[in-house]
Amino acid sequence: MTTATTDDVYREVMTVDPPPAAGPDEAARREELFGALWSAPGLGRRERRWVTLVCVGFDTDQQAMDEHVYAALNSGDVSLEEMLEFILHFAVYCGWPKASRMEMVLREQWARIHTERGDEVPEWPMLANETLGDNDWEARLQRGEQEFRDVNLVPAPARNTPYQQAGILNFVFGHLWMRPGLTRRDRRFITVPCVGVGEAPMPILSHVGSALHSGDLTRPEMDEVVRQFTAYAGADRGAVLARAVEDDLLGQMLADR
Repeated sequence: MTTATTDDVYREVMTVDPPPAAGPDEAARREELFGALWSAPGLGRRERRWVTLVCVGFDTDQQAMDEHVYAALNSGDVSLEEMLEFILHFAVYCGWPKASRMEMVLREQWARIHTERGDEVPEWPMLANETLGDNDWEARLQRGEQEFRDVNLVPAPARNTPYQQAGILNFVFGHLWMRPGLTRRDRRFITVPCVGVGEAPMPILSHVGSALHSGDLTRPEMDEVVRQFTAYAGADRGAVLARAVEDDLLGQMLADR
């Protein structure tokens, strides 16, 4: 692939002209990312953005966070409302402090885009309490148990610890996964890299397997998720995610039922 083509992909993805490469290593890295990865078939640009945003957000790489949040918004691939939902989902799986940093970046890049366009920076919309969901706690827990089963393809946990009752059943599956701002498929593309960067063995196995066996992601799509993830999260983390795909322990468990 020619440098011109690589630069064209860079412009499409990052929505700015590529700066001169600082040296051979940076030029090779750019060719790897924009000459091969971002232009590869198998995943859309929007899905690749979710994976990348998780990786740069978890590592709190300030320059990369600025660049990729800006590009996601400026390209129109992701709306402000979807980015805000992404940050909430990211907070649950990667940590609230990291999500706070990401939301600060979002505010800055949202303002930058509108300033560059010569527009007044609009205020973010205030949210109504109704968006928080049902406050009938028994109904919410039952809904969380069902959503847990639908997402993970295994029985819901018991309500016998605060982590499981208040956290997993009440909030994560009783609310977060059912919020309308992102589709379940979107949330798969966010969750799989989240558990990958967190290096959490059981969640990796669970979310890789459930994404595949729910039909939300195909195997070729998951392979591309692993490629995108490896490029931005590193070879060691990528190898763990790739092994989880190959082993497919959830698939074996479902087959044994």
